[in-house]
Amino acid sequence: MAKKPKKPQRPKAILPRGFNDSFGEDVLARQRMLARIAEVYHLYGFDPLETPAIETVEALGKFLPDVDRPMGGVFGFQDDDEAWIALRYDMTAPLARVAAQYKQDLPSPYRRYAMGPVWRNEKPGPGRFRQFWQCDADTVGTSTVAADAEICAMLADALQAAGIARDEFSVRINNRKVLNGILEQTGLLQPGGDDDTGLENRRGITLRAIDKLDRLGESGVRLLLGEGRKDESGDFTKGANLSDEQADIIMGFVSAERADGAATCARLRELVGTSEQGQEGVDELETIAEILESQGYYAPLAKIDPSIVRGLDYYTGPVYEAELTFEIIDEKGEKRQFGSVAGGGRYDDLVGRFTGQRTPGTGVSIGVDRLLAALAARNDAEEERAQGPVVILAAERDQMADYQLLCAELRNAGIRAEVYMGGGTNMGKQLKYADKRAAPVAVIIGSEERERGVVQIKDLVLGARLASEIESNEEWKAQPAQREVARGDALATIREILAP
Repeated sequence: MAKKPKKPQRPKAILPRGFNDSFGEDVLARQRMLARIAEVYHLYGFDPLETPAIETVEALGKFLPDVDRPMGGVFGFQDDDEAWIALRYDMTAPLARVAAQYKQDLPSPYRRYAMGPVWRNEKPGPGRFRQFWQCDADTVGTSTVAADAEICAMLADALQAAGIARDEFSVRINNRKVLNGILEQTGLLQPGGDDDTGLENRRGITLRAIDKLDRLGESGVRLLLGEGRKDESGDFTKGANLSDEQADIIMGFVSAERADGAATCARLRELVGTSEQGQEGVDELETIAEILESQGYYAPLAKIDPSIVRGLDYYTGPVYEAELTFEIIDEKGEKRQFGSVAGGGRYDDLVGRFTGQRTPGTGVSIGVDRLLAALAARNDAEEERAQGPVVILAAERDQMADYQLLCAELRNAGIRAEVYMGGGTNMGKQLKYADKRAAPVAVIIGSEERERGVVQIKDLVLGARLASEIESNEEWKAQPAQREVARGDALATIREILAP
């Protein structure tokens, strides 16, 4: 007996792990926010730059191919010529390639901003995706820390343009050189940077401990600087095994912030002692603080904060991080500050990988998705919600030409509009569609309205508000959310309803 042929297997309609889809309002909210930030960057004299999503693995630098695929962290594959290429990991590596490739054609310094998705081949988790958007601005080709101060000021302006109030964030600034000076004082780093003493691992633990100050407090950090710390679940994290004297120096550093920039820098100068790069780093922080203070940015918009240690193996000088200070309710129902939404710093060695010459650069990256999540958590999303189109209901399927004529009139007047294209003439179903589209107005033209030369116009926003307030049938009949107007007055009436 012949076997029955197997039915073809249908593909499953599922996303790959760590990715998500963005629909209507989410996409529009991102577009609005990026447009506002771009206006700030443009005002500061920065030009837009678009680079391909794919770079050579060699250009990405940190990631090199092994036997089968590039090292973890990127999505890479071999091209036809057997060269390894990969989706960009961030926006900075493509910039370094551009700055080197077009060195003779670009102005120096080169000031650019870039916006778009990046991809990281990392383990996904709650709120952690493998594709996300970044919004960067960088200055390449100048060593003055005035450029760092400008980036910090521009970041403060960009956050306000995006919808964050002046008292809801702080741009926190530190310097890699100052931290290196502190590490020299503890013996964890040799002056000059030569490192053959096996201290790299302890330095890494120390930096990670400092980075957890906001979450664990000084007592938790001190445990990690010592033998280690056991958390509430019983898991043990190995410490840096610093002596009490070494830990005292580190803790003195992270708590060195004072009432103003000058006082903070004075304290840091004491802590770095005779370290040359430590003293140089303090000089740079003093200059940044003076510039920001002269423009009215210093405290609370920006401040020197020694606890900021972000990616210090990558950066060569000033580093900065923008932290939101308002509280949200997390997934556990507990109040907490939202935290960081942007960060950056000075990187003077990146372009030199291509040219062999040190090319200074500094820049910042805004986490677009995190910033949008912050605005949504603060309940701004509903206030910012984009208005949907006016929906003209198809009361009679054979009158589609008339409906499209009115729709064209609205569009020509700059009013977003559409005709219902679904099947059937059920008005209830069509009004539900208009509600899903966030339509502010629905227009009804049936045979009776056409004979009398009128249209029915429903103010759906007003109707939704009144529906929660109306208690009797008489009140419902008297409610003003639906109007009958002459066909010739339809455009003017709709424009009146939509007026802010």
